[in-house]
Amino acid sequence: MAATLAASRSLRNLLIRLMAPTPQGLSLSLCPMSSTAQDEASTAAPRETPDHSYESLQVTVAQKHILHVQLNRPEKRNAMNRAFWREMVECFNKIAQDPDCRAVVISGAGKLFTAGADLTDIASEILQPRGDDVARISWYLRSLISRYQETFSVIEKCPKPVIAAVHGACVGAGVDLITACDIRYCAQDAFFQVKEVDVGLAADVGTLQRLPKVIGNQSLVNELAFTSRKMMADEALSSGLVSRVFPDKVGMLDAAFTLAAEISSKSPVAVQSTKINLVYSRNHSVAEGLNYMATWNMSMLQTQDIVKSVQAAMDKQELKNVTFSKL
Repeated sequence: MAATLAASRSLRNLLIRLMAPTPQGLSLSLCPMSSTAQDEASTAAPRETPDHSYESLQVTVAQKHILHVQLNRPEKRNAMNRAFWREMVECFNKIAQDPDCRAVVISGAGKLFTAGADLTDIASEILQPRGDDVARISWYLRSLISRYQETFSVIEKCPKPVIAAVHGACVGAGVDLITACDIRYCAQDAFFQVKEVDVGLAADVGTLQRLPKVIGNQSLVNELAFTSRKMMADEALSSGLVSRVFPDKVGMLDAAFTLAAEISSKSPVAVQSTKINLVYSRNHSVAEGLNYMATWNMSMLQTQDIVKSVQAAMDKQELKNVTFSKL
């Protein structure tokens, strides 16, 4: 109790000092990441992660606290085969429990992000379902679809912010994937296509549920989903599907890693709490979201990360130089 009271008094004193008027010309506003930090973000040599070994994915440590997940079937246009649908769940469940990881960048190896589902590999599961009557076949298909949905829902459930970096084609299930991510960047050559109606089915693993909430324009969502037309990079930016467009893949990835480095410099308690509450509030009323937030923060406000963050602001110290405990 005494330690808690002492910490509370320390935080109160820091906040009083932080909120006090500053001398003319002195600002405590947050600044963009320094050029040195940007250079570190873009030049750090990636290294392999022994806990992540997959057929369809390549996972590397891009730099401290940042994982790079690549769709890694470039010879197949990063088409999503059976291994992919299983391995994404395994990968992001591990990332969610990884105390060293604070942000994730997901991209595609080779010339494009993804051509979508590998229909040649998964067709037999869909077109030759198990079961000897309608009920049993339907039961099997429902289970299969639910498992495929989890492949992308696991990204949304992961408390670590996930940045999608898209170049070239992002087709079909690729749109399902990126709409489950928290932030989306793309290169100028990117295009997005809700392709499912062209192969005789409705998108069933996330696009129809998440895309309307991402871009906030039901008419445009309907147009894209009914026609499967391509949305080019500039339209993706203006509609809100992506937040930034870059001239090429290299510049886009540099920016994505710089953003990830900025995010990972913050308190992991603060960042992960923010993601969890943003996702919850998207699907609930304002009153329900506020109630959930109050319950959440009644414990999270007791973190030492607040004291460390406020002290850093008072000392004009960059947060990347503050040591936050693993989470």
